[in-house]
Amino acid sequence: MHATAIRPAIAVPADEVDNRAAYVGFAFAYVLGHGAAALAPVVALPTWLPIGLLAAGLVAGTILAVAASLRAQRGATESRRRAEKLVGTAWVTGFAALALAITGLSTVSDAPELQGVLWPAGSTIVVGLIYLAEGAVRRNTLHYHLGTWLALVAAASLFVPAPGFFAVLAVLGGGAYLVAAVLERRRLTSLTG
Repeated sequence: MHATAIRPAIAVPADEVDNRAAYVGFAFAYVLGHGAAALAPVVALPTWLPIGLLAAGLVAGTILAVAASLRAQRGATESRRRAEKLVGTAWVTGFAALALAITGLSTVSDAPELQGVLWPAGSTIVVGLIYLAEGAVRRNTLHYHLGTWLALVAAASLFVPAPGFFAVLAVLGGGAYLVAAVLERRRLTSLTG
C-alpha cells in the first residue's frame, strides 16, 4: 500500500519550512552513525563504518534541510528572506568557530584524542544553538525546542565516558530527531487547518 493512502499529503504554507525529511536524515546520522561508534568497541565493525554512516546521514539531512529552506524562502517576505539568510550564515560562523576552538584546545592541551569527543558534542551544540535561532526567526517552537534539547544533551554527554558518550548522542539526539519528524506533521497540519 502506498504511504499517501495511509496518510494523505498535507498542504504546507508557501513560506513554511517542512523539516520532516531533514529530521529523518539527521536521525539516520545520529542513530546509525553514533550508534555504530558506541557499538564499535564490542562488535567487530569496519573502522570506516561509523563515520561513513554519520556522514551519509548528515549529507542527506543537510541537502534536505537546505532544499526545504529554499522552497520556503520563495514564498516569504523580503524581511523574512533576509532573516533566513542571516541565520543561514550562522552555520558557517558556528562551525568555523568550533573548528578553531577544538583545534586550539586539543593543540594547547597536547591531547589530539579530545577531537574524537569534542567534534560530535561540539557540532551538536552548534546545531542546537542555530536551531534555537531558526526557531525564533521562523516562529517554530518545535524547531526551537529541538535545538534546546540537542544543545543540552550534547553538553551533558561530555560527562559520559566513551563509548557511552556516543550511545547518548545516538539515543537522545537521534531519538529527538525522530520525535520531531513525527511532531512536524502535526505542526504543519495545525497551520493549515
